[in-house]
Amino acid sequence: MTKRQVAMVVCLALALFVWVAPPPSTWRRRVVHITLPQPATSPYQILQPLPAPRTQKNAPDPLRWLEKNSNNKYAVTPRSKLLGSITPHLSQKPRAALISLVRNSELPGLMQSMRQLEYHWNRKYQYPWIFFNDEPFSDEFKQATQNLTSAKCYYEVVPNEHWSLPDWVDEGRFMNSLEYLGAIGVGKGWMISYRHMCRWNSGFFYKHPRLKDYDWYWRVEPDVHFFCDIDYDVFRFMRDNNMKYGFNMNILDDARSFPSLWSRTRSFINAHPELVHPEADLDWLLDPHNSGDYNNCQFFSNFEVGNLDYFRGEANEKYFEWLDRGGGFYYERFGDAPIHTLSVAMFVPKSEIWFFRDVGYQHDINRHCPPYSAHRCSCEPTVMDENFYKLVPLESPQKKPDDTCIRQFLGGHWLNKKEGWNMEGEKLFGGDGYHGYQLTGLEEL
Repeated sequence: MTKRQVAMVVCLALALFVWVAPPPSTWRRRVVHITLPQPATSPYQILQPLPAPRTQKNAPDPLRWLEKNSNNKYAVTPRSKLLGSITPHLSQKPRAALISLVRNSELPGLMQSMRQLEYHWNRKYQYPWIFFNDEPFSDEFKQATQNLTSAKCYYEVVPNEHWSLPDWVDEGRFMNSLEYLGAIGVGKGWMISYRHMCRWNSGFFYKHPRLKDYDWYWRVEPDVHFFCDIDYDVFRFMRDNNMKYGFNMNILDDARSFPSLWSRTRSFINAHPELVHPEADLDWLLDPHNSGDYNNCQFFSNFEVGNLDYFRGEANEKYFEWLDRGGGFYYERFGDAPIHTLSVAMFVPKSEIWFFRDVGYQHDINRHCPPYSAHRCSCEPTVMDENFYKLVPLESPQKKPDDTCIRQFLGGHWLNKKEGWNMEGEKLFGGDGYHGYQLTGLEEL
């Protein structure tokens, strides 16, 4: 190509550029649009996948309540705090507290839990913290925890009679149980203090004098994580919607810890049928393919929000006393989680039990994170069945139920399977038999 031809090509290219390109005066005004994932149109849709039946005309509507009372509507302000101190009898704030059973040595782990819950929620609502210990708290513990919150803190000692071997328990049989459960690998089965702790959390915490002026509690343990901003008053939500119990995970427990728990519970029901609530739903806790026995599902009680009057009530008290007199906390390793689960299932209608699916939370290896919440949570969303059998060791011979615990509790479309899927076929190809559900819990609503 000659120089003349090259020059002509260059000129034509420049002319084409001038013809197609926008004028320079508009260059700065060009905008690049980037589409970002949007949060769910109604963040409350993810809280209750299966609406509970409304049997009463004016029954509470929890989802409607959340729509009206979120955006930190009831957050404490200097004005509301002043009015509350002047006229406490007129205050509509629930009589509630954050409670923790903790040792002095667990201070670093508790500080982590407090920092996260204070940041994500309690700095806005100012509920008091009440700490319990089987020995007096150190000055270091008191100073460190009080420095983490502007709410009041109380430090209490568990009465000795609530943290010692009852006189009806055979000590020799108890020591044999410690040795046996430790040998077969039951979690903390060899720890004496753990037995006292499970018994206290099952039937004594709500009797402590410090809690006599409170109606609600939120249990918080050391070394747990809270991942999400919570923009409503959890205790008002429970009170206004007549809830008795709130949970965050519903998972399988190691059945070797409490082999006689269901037989003791069944005998209690036979002895006191009048105490079982007429709307009680025990079906989701019974395995029809295993003689109708307890399927070992439990509300993971290290996260629980509850009504103290419920636990103080006749039905729960008689149930605890029945189990306690049988010695199951010491001859076996009865845990507070399955006991609370069976209690609320027997004595509370399902419509008064709430799944706090919107609260991101982690305890040890068990982690829950709600979907479509990146705008308020710092965690990766988990599928509905994420934690189903993490607490059950491989060596445990127990039979797992056909459906995961949370799906049995929720029921309805959460139990629907993919067409052509079957559990045996999945297991033949190396699966665990729980990946056939149509819904994973991560779908956009």
